[in-house]
Amino acid sequence: MSSRRLGSHSLHRLLGHWQQPASRTPLWRQLADALRLLILDGRLAIETRLPGERELASMLEISRTTVASALAHLRDEGYLESRHGSGSRVILPDSRAIPTLSTAGTALDLSTAALSAGPEIHQAYTHALAAIPPYLSRTGYGQLGVQALREAIAARYTARGLPTHADEVMVVNGALSGLALVLRMLTGPGDRVVVDHPTYPLAIAAIQGASCRPVGVSLPQTGWDTNGFAATLAQTAPRLAYLMPDYHNPTGRCMDIATRQAIVSVAAQARTTLVVDETMVDLWYESPPPPPMAAFDSSSTVITLGSAGKTFWGGLRLGWIRASSRTIATLVQTRDTLELGSPLLEQLATLWLMENAETFLPARRDMLKARRDGCAALLREHFPDWRFSLPEGGLSFWIELPDMLATQFAARAETIGIHLGAGPRFGLTGAFERYLRIPFALDPGELENALLRLKPLWLALRETQAPLKRSVV
Repeated sequence: MSSRRLGSHSLHRLLGHWQQPASRTPLWRQLADALRLLILDGRLAIETRLPGERELASMLEISRTTVASALAHLRDEGYLESRHGSGSRVILPDSRAIPTLSTAGTALDLSTAALSAGPEIHQAYTHALAAIPPYLSRTGYGQLGVQALREAIAARYTARGLPTHADEVMVVNGALSGLALVLRMLTGPGDRVVVDHPTYPLAIAAIQGASCRPVGVSLPQTGWDTNGFAATLAQTAPRLAYLMPDYHNPTGRCMDIATRQAIVSVAAQARTTLVVDETMVDLWYESPPPPPMAAFDSSSTVITLGSAGKTFWGGLRLGWIRASSRTIATLVQTRDTLELGSPLLEQLATLWLMENAETFLPARRDMLKARRDGCAALLREHFPDWRFSLPEGGLSFWIELPDMLATQFAARAETIGIHLGAGPRFGLTGAFERYLRIPFALDPGELENALLRLKPLWLALRETQAPLKRSVV
């Protein structure tokens, strides 16, 4: 695998506000912690080659000795590999301690907003095994997916106000895989792709992985900026725009009907394809969302991505694309260059889950709503200087911090085995240092334990900032 060299300016932006001037932690250790966080977050990709020590020291305005000590520490931990004359390359330790959900309080992942499997998942696989014999006499390949599953997906869209036929649906290996497939079909190197800002970090990674340039449209305090969206389309002429209108990740907000109509109209006029990610669409807590954005589309402008991951279970690794039959046919040809279809057993399990969703989804929503409210109470009690709005759906809070402390706080949390979703993960060029994403999908006891462990770290961090602020005044 070839290494990609990261420029010092790019690394400087990724590091964000990593320094804690009043902290007793040595500066080299602060830099090492911040670099490790970038690696664990995936913002520093494996095989990336870092700038040289002299170049990095100059850019960060610190001593070369400090940089050398930080890189040496990461080499000892197994996060870097260095060769004389070739610089340092990002790797992962052979025995990497991946944060897991643990009641022992040793390691917790607060960066992932997802649920564990419910008892219905075992039932679904049991029924799938019983249903699979008729398929065993066939090859098992299928670029479109199992017909019965495509019909069930089409029926769900029709029930939500978007008439859909099975030939307008393709089953794929998750919504992210669907996005990558659409990018492969519609874009080329250097093309611009408009995204909400902030947005889903793996969507940013997929866009950049396709050698495209993500262009952000900032989200206002509430809703979406339709005028800003229109201006960005006019100014940048993007190949497509990626949006998440249903319980947006990470903010949890839901786009209203008027905004859906306006954005679809703007995109149609600009001849820009909208890729709409509905991953969170079933996780609503007060009332169901408006009809899909494609319901307001009369010119085949909208391609819709769906997923079984958040609704049912991430381990299914199954999603779908809903588009015009002509677009689906083109996607089949594009997919031929990548893979031969999706796993059959998972498709049959998802079919059973869709057919029986109303027997368990209402209880899941009630459970998540209770966890959301409980998490909100804990945040208000233990972190009164954090600001947030109650999300209308989804699985997480988008927290506004009182200062640009996200990277520093997340780096400190890593030292006690808690992985946090720092705001810059969800933005472009180091944005959102004032934000964290905190999921509420954990068991309430685990979540409270995690927040109690984080509280002293936060208080200590705030104490180091106070003298600095007074000196500035």
